[in-house]
Amino acid sequence: MTGRQHPPTRVEHDLLGEMEIPADAYYGIHAARAASNFRIAGEGLHPELIRALALVKKACALANRRAGLLEGRIADAICRAADEVAGGELRDQFITDALQGGAGTSANMNTNEVLANRAIELLGGTKGDYSLVHPLDHVNLSQSTNDVFPTAVRVACLRLLQEATGAMNRLQGALQAKETEFAGVLKIGRTEMQDAVPVTLGQEFAAWAQAVKRDWWRLYNVGERLRQVNLGGTAVGTGLNADLRFVYVASDILREITGLPLARAENMMDVTQNCDVFVEVSGLLKSAAVNLAKISGDLRLLSSGPRAGFAEIRLPELQAGSSIMPGKVNPVVPEAVAQAAFQIQACDLAVTLAAQSGQLELNAFLPCIAHNLLKSFDLLRSASDLLAAKCVAGIEADAERCRRLAESSPVLATALVGHIGYEKATAIAREAMASGRTVREVALETGLIPAEDLDKILSAGEMTRPGVPGRRPAGPPGE
Repeated sequence: MTGRQHPPTRVEHDLLGEMEIPADAYYGIHAARAASNFRIAGEGLHPELIRALALVKKACALANRRAGLLEGRIADAICRAADEVAGGELRDQFITDALQGGAGTSANMNTNEVLANRAIELLGGTKGDYSLVHPLDHVNLSQSTNDVFPTAVRVACLRLLQEATGAMNRLQGALQAKETEFAGVLKIGRTEMQDAVPVTLGQEFAAWAQAVKRDWWRLYNVGERLRQVNLGGTAVGTGLNADLRFVYVASDILREITGLPLARAENMMDVTQNCDVFVEVSGLLKSAAVNLAKISGDLRLLSSGPRAGFAEIRLPELQAGSSIMPGKVNPVVPEAVAQAAFQIQACDLAVTLAAQSGQLELNAFLPCIAHNLLKSFDLLRSASDLLAAKCVAGIEADAERCRRLAESSPVLATALVGHIGYEKATAIAREAMASGRTVREVALETGLIPAEDLDKILSAGEMTRPGVPGRRPAGPPGE
């Protein structure tokens, strides 16, 4: 009877001793220890962070070769391996948890080992033969986790920032399209859930579009702070063990290969230890999430019904809404978007707590910042696209119901204040409410305003723009 066959292994060592690693693994002992130690989030490194780490390593290999510190064939092999990882290959070899101690050292070492072993293969060697390409002496040459990991986080953020702002721009466009489509739909406005003065449905969509535009603009501008990287600062930002020939070109090369507007920070100690920029970015993502949640809530209210709610708009019907109530359809997209917004706000708290918890020359909690910040970018992008494509684009207005609700509201008496005063307008509003008649009917009965003037005052064009309805100059002052 033969025993159970075990897959072949190789033995690697570190300062703690030796460990068996699967022979076909591209990761090594450092990543294996981290995978064993940190089983927290149950999620691996964000794909964009893995990509960014690979590109940082490629830039460093090129910089080291240019500085005469790294043999050309080794640099070329590392660059080829980095390109493969950046292109999406070997992702299963990044085995460290997203949440890890050590300020990102485990993620950096996982990257070093994967690139070293793939480079060894490319040079015709056997994985684990670090005499050919060493994870630290070659792949990590002139670097530290403390400049590599923050730089990679910034690169990943800038990439995801482009995607998120693109999605927000599409959402803004969808809202503006509805602004135009519904420009002539008169409806009642509401404040504190009570009837307020008339607006057009288009004006409501315009306000939402403006909020999204404002969030887009704030996020677009924050890229200026994200572009400052500390590559070359090594352990604490002083650049110890980094040749000046490397320091002066590494960031420039990274800028060239990523196409991102990166620049070497003026004070690399600042960028190494302080994470307030990430807090700023996270706060702006939270602000955008707040607006998404508010817009989603408004859409749910305006579409509530179909008989016992506002029912002024109809959302696209995407799926059956109940396992017990036949015919029920729920506003599932706004609900899902709101939940994404809640999660972004929760992530912001984690980023804030992690950023303030750094001590002296380094923040050990940067993996927590990276995990939550990159997740927030993903959520904002996907939620914005979902809301635009599967909700806003298909919204229909019930123009007749909007008009009927507006004309029946006693608050229309507000338009009369400039003509008959607050007290008399209040009396008309109270009588309209008590009798169930319209403001126009009661006002006509009083004889205070001629019928032709009343028709003009209570018209949609007069009540939904600045000025006293029925008493507005033909043009701007002076014309």
